[in-house]
Amino acid sequence: MEQRIAIIDLGTNTFHLLITSLENKQSKILHSEKQAVKIGVGGINQNIISLEGMQRAIDCLLKYKQKLDEWNVNRVLALGTSALRNANNGQEVIQKIKKETGIEVQLISGAQEAEYIYYGVKSALNLGKEKSLIVDIGGGSVEFIIGNEKEIFWKQSFEIGAQRLLEIYHKQDPILKSEIDQLTNYFEKSLKPLQDAVEKFKPDTLAGSSGTFDTLSEIYCIENNIPISRSDGETLLTIEGFFSIYKDIISKNRSQRMQIPGMIEMRVDMIVVGSCLVHYLIKKFTLTTIRVSTYSLKEGAMSIEILRTMQ
Repeated sequence: MEQRIAIIDLGTNTFHLLITSLENKQSKILHSEKQAVKIGVGGINQNIISLEGMQRAIDCLLKYKQKLDEWNVNRVLALGTSALRNANNGQEVIQKIKKETGIEVQLISGAQEAEYIYYGVKSALNLGKEKSLIVDIGGGSVEFIIGNEKEIFWKQSFEIGAQRLLEIYHKQDPILKSEIDQLTNYFEKSLKPLQDAVEKFKPDTLAGSSGTFDTLSEIYCIENNIPISRSDGETLLTIEGFFSIYKDIISKNRSQRMQIPGMIEMRVDMIVVGSCLVHYLIKKFTLTTIRVSTYSLKEGAMSIEILRTMQ
């Protein structure tokens, strides 16, 4: 008997919907979409979801509810991440979403988020036996996982997402050198547990997941005439390619960044601080390879749900 499962990832910047069919132990993606909802804007650093952010969330989820009905979805897993789990009015927002859309949102911890991301990346990339530093830069939090194809050695979520960093550190556009220095100092202080873990497990590959990394890879591929298929689990980016794009991004203002082939409106603001974090990680940990997974939290959560259903 066919089952239809939907994962909704209620991210701080973007809401994602993934619908999959499962029949005779075979899964098939039926529908996937994302929308910039930006529930963190204007309140993320005060631990509040604004009324405007709440309304954008409801409007998006009403559209997603239509898709769930169209596809006759049996089971829905809606996952609330950083902005919702830290908001003082998070429960109020969740109740309003339930009342207006019928969708029940489950808050997940940073550790759960990191685990889902690992399973998503593992589904997309052949991680092999060597250890990779898996990084997912969200709007509210950043998840770091050190793992290989078989296991997670270490994981932690840090509330240093791009929307938070943007509102505190990126005041001038183009970003000032002094602002980049402030960001670097902040990373040095706030990422001590990551530094200890990298020293212990010694990953040499940076495996970036979705968001900022998707856009960096898209820019790189367009620059180098490399075709991208939306169905690819992995898209290309090199360390040298990243450094070149990074220099370009930090030297431009918003309208100039929008002219970069491959840049999208959804990413144009947060990509500056996101790229500063990637630059810091590569330099700090002398990472020699960069890989980009198009799969992330929603695909990881889906793979776990499918396994549960088949048991």
